[in-house]
Formats: sequence, C-alpha cells, structure tokens
Amino acid sequence: MKTYKIAVMGGDGTGPEVTVEAVKVMDAAAAKFGFKTEQTEFDFGGERYKRTGEILPDGAVAELQKHDAILLGAIGHPDVKPGILEKGLLLRMRFELDQYINLRPVRLFPGVFTPIKDKGPQEIDYVVVRENSGDIYTGSGGLMMKDTPHEVATQTAVYTRFQVDRCLKYAYEYARKYGKKARGVGKENTLALVGKTNVLTFVYDLWERAFHEMGQKDYPEIRRDYYHVDACCMWMVKNPEWFDVLVTGNLFGDIITDLGAMTQGGMGIAAGGNINPDGVSMFEPIGGSAPKYTGQGVINPLAAICAMQMMLQTLGEEKASQKIEEAVKYVTANKLKSLAAGKMGYSTSQVGDLVAEKVAD
Repeated sequence: MKTYKIAVMGGDGTGPEVTVEAVKVMDAAAAKFGFKTEQTEFDFGGERYKRTGEILPDGAVAELQKHDAILLGAIGHPDVKPGILEKGLLLRMRFELDQYINLRPVRLFPGVFTPIKDKGPQEIDYVVVRENSGDIYTGSGGLMMKDTPHEVATQTAVYTRFQVDRCLKYAYEYARKYGKKARGVGKENTLALVGKTNVLTFVYDLWERAFHEMGQKDYPEIRRDYYHVDACCMWMVKNPEWFDVLVTGNLFGDIITDLGAMTQGGMGIAAGGNINPDGVSMFEPIGGSAPKYTGQGVINPLAAICAMQMMLQTLGEEKASQKIEEAVKYVTANKLKSLAAGKMGYSTSQVGDLVAEKVAD
C-alpha cells in the first residue's frame, strides 16, 4: 500500500478549520482507494511569529523536503504587518522548494453562482499555468533618491530561457494529459500563451519564440493559440468557453487567475498548487485567512478540499482525485444554499462530512 508523507500547515485565521476538513476528505479517499497518508503538523504562521519572532525557522525547508507534498490552509494575521508572512513564508517556500509552476483550475461547479450571464459549467472550464519563479517578483530593482521629488523606482521583469522552457514543457504536458479532448469534453487539446508581445517586446518575444519552437517540435498534436493579456481578460468574461489550458508569466498569471476565480464562484471554491514536478509541491485554497470568521464554524472548506484534490492528482492518485471532484460537484449542486460564509446552510464541519460521505460511497 502506497504511503504519502504530507506536511499540513493550517496557518492563520480560519486556515486550520478548513484544513481539518480537507484532511477528513483525504482520509476518506485513502480508505476507499487503498493508499495511506502520514501527516505532520507544522505551526508556521502569524501566531508563531508573534510568539517567537520566527517566520520560517532554520532547517524548516529541509524538513519539508522530506515530505511528498504540503497542504496549506491560509497565511495572513491581522496583528502582523502585510507582507511579512507572505514574503517570509509563502514566497520563500516557493523559491527555496523551486515550486516554479502555479496551477490554477478555473472550473464552475454545478449549482454555483457566476456573475457572468448565460455561462455555466460547460463554458467555464479551463486551467491557467502560471510561471512561479521569475518575472517582476524576483526583486530586481530598487529606489533612488527616496522621499525626494526626484525619486526613482525600478522593478525589472527577469526571465531566463531555462525558466521559460521548463514552464512551457509542464504546460504542454498538462494540456496533453488534461486538456479538453483528453477529458472528453472537447475536440482538441489547446494550449494558449498569454502575453503582451506588442509592448513587452523582449520578455514576451522570448516566451513566444520558445512557445512555438517547443510546440512545433515536441507537441504538434496540441493546438497553439495566443492572447494579449488585456484581450484575455475580456474573453474570460465574454467567451470563457474558448479556453482550455493557458500559460503565462508570473505577473499576468497572478492577475488573470483572480479574475478567473471570481467567474467560477469566488474564493470559496478556488484552489491552487505551487508545483515542483520533481520535488515537493504545496497546495492551498486561494482565499485568505478570513480572521473575522475564526472559530465560528461558518467558513466554506470547499476550496481547501479542492486544493487537497489537486494534491492527490499531482501525486498520481487519479481515481481518488476524480472521486473527490465528483463529490464536491454533488454537494454544490444538491446541498449548499451558497458558498458564502454563514450562508451555506451547513457548518464548516458538516460540509466536510457531506463531501467525505460522498467520497466513501
């Protein structure tokens, strides 16, 4: 029986509450599909930082590397200045664990409200592959003559061909395995590059050349498209059914995935993975820690459950992953009144129970 070592970080606010429900569903899937998990709890987050001054202690990354995956609840504490935990914990883990892919499915589940008129689950069904290690997030730049009328601020987008190629390879492989044709919901698998080649003529010239060279050579069966990022935002609202798998840089990916999350029902259902295909990956709900709901048992755990479902898929437990997704769809279609905190018609733990019971069927 396969055993997976899972690092569990509940984090801040309602993070621990939703993570418990994700683990509950994972345990149900493990029992049904014949694998085991060994879970190790880590208390990294705002409370530990307040207590000890530590964000990510020495040796923490090495300890995390002993695990097969990381399940994260949420990071963000009202008593800690914004940016401290996010940079010191989330970004540091992403960079030091080389989680160079951010994977964000944008799928509208049945029964979930979308603000896009006349669009449903058949139309809103695509995935964004966001490069997660380069671009403007690398910290290249600085300030000169700060707090003077002549202050200069620079922050430079930096990409290497190596970073671009490995992201594109992941995106092509993902489109081949999980594109619409592969899933039986479309006639072809399509990968579209999202960029800004008409203005960012250096960075996205590199992306575009690499995109077509790799596609022509290694993935000729996959259709290739291109969208300027501003046009992509329009089509995400007007014609989301055009999309299958999108690949883009770090900054554009950060922006368009939040837009996509709102079209799929909001942060209560959106999940993401920070992935190192050859190392340790981290999976998390996209919504924040929602500290005002802490301890009330009213927060929606489905995004955390979907993050765990992505984790199992990445680990190779395809049948378990598919069953969890089907269970979530059943619950959204037949049980919940809303995805909003306090308006679901069930408590946080009851929603976890509903999904776990359906998985165990």
